[in-house]
This record gives sequence, structure tokens and C-alpha cells, in this order.
Amino acid sequence: MKKTVCLVLLLWVFSATAETVSYQLNGQNYEGFYTSAKDNAPLIVLLHDWDGLTEYEIQRAQMLAQQGYAVFAADLFGAGIRPMENADKRQHTGELYKNRAKMRSLIQAAFLKAGELGADKDNAVVMGYCFGGAAVLEAARSGADYKGFVSFHGGLKTPEGQDYTKTQGEVLILHGAADHHIIMDDFAQIGVELEAQDITYEMIAYGGARHAFTVLGGERYHAEADRKSWQRFMSFLEHTLK
Repeated sequence: MKKTVCLVLLLWVFSATAETVSYQLNGQNYEGFYTSAKDNAPLIVLLHDWDGLTEYEIQRAQMLAQQGYAVFAADLFGAGIRPMENADKRQHTGELYKNRAKMRSLIQAAFLKAGELGADKDNAVVMGYCFGGAAVLEAARSGADYKGFVSFHGGLKTPEGQDYTKTQGEVLILHGAADHHIIMDDFAQIGVELEAQDITYEMIAYGGARHAFTVLGGERYHAEADRKSWQRFMSFLEHTLK
């Protein structure tokens, strides 16, 4: 299923607290999405899949705002860059996988912009889907100042030379056991790595769930795994963002 960006329509449907946000990093323009239930609400930075910030991430952001959070859905590719073809998706994600410092800077830029918009940066979690889930773990390894790091069906392999010694917050990994892209060997290995550090973490694998199991309307959508993983995420936020 191809996801499309419908920001104008969504802004009309939802409240005035939802808005597209233009910001810059190193002279390049980015366009994120911000929504908040109230001023100074606990912050969730949401990182997108490999097709960029689309309707799907905005829908999830709105779901979180309805629970009382401020959500900044970051743009990791650049304003107007929403790749449709797999080759283009691989190109844009590949550039960031090769430039981890830039990936980290982009996450930080979104975090700082959310603070400017009124979110509580001292009470924050970062979460992401697929490529965004891998970026979440990059933020965790960087020592970024979040209370929690949540990956939904994200890439789990640790790059050579990195580890979790700097990780400050709790880690939650929600994985599809039938994922043929990110296999259970990867799931087990990151468990070994996290266990070796003094980190509070939890890992859940959902039987029968394939890669991208949370993508609403997608061919690999797994309703039960989506329901259970979202429920666990909600409880994680309740005890992490106080």
C-alpha cells in the first residue's frame, strides 16, 4: 500500500492545535507535523518509516494527542521529499544509515523545535516505525536525553563500534515474530546487548505478525498485534511520562 501526504485535509479535519511546521537544519528545509492536547504537555517525538512523513504518522500523532500528549512528527528526509518507489526509499534511508551523525542531529532538531512550540522537553519519549524504529535506537545509543525509546517493528542491528553504554531512558521494543526483514536472531541479539548494560528494557515479539504489522490498511497489518502493542505503548507512556 502506498501512503500519501494529506496534510491540508487533515488540518481541516482536526483542531487548530494541529499544524505543519517548517524548520531548518544546516541550511536544509524540513517540514514536520505538530499536535498537542494542551500547553506544556509531555512530548513524544515520532520518527517516520522509510517513505517519509506521511498520512500514517500524522494519524498516529493525532491518536497520541487525544491521550493528552504533545507530538512532533519529525521529517528526516527534507521538505517535499516523500519517496514513492522502493529505490528512492532505499536511497534516502541509506544516506542516513551512512551518516549517523546527521541522523542524530535531525532527531535533535525535531526535539528542539517541539520545545519551541510549547511541549515539555524535560518529559519526553521518542518512538518510531520501521526505519523510524531504527532511528529511535540510534538516539538511544547516542545518549539523547529522553525518558523512553520505543521501536515498532524497527531495525534492531547495532552498527559496528556502537553500543548502549550511554543510553539514559527505558527501552521498549515491539516486534513481529514473523518479520522476514528483521529476523528473530536480530531480536535475540539486541536483547543480549541491552542485558549487558544497566538499562531498564522490555522486548515483546508478536506471533504471526510480519514487518510493518501496525500500518493501518497495509497488506501486512496484524490487528491483534497492533492492538496489543498500542496498549503496551500506552501503559509505557503512563508510567514513563509523569
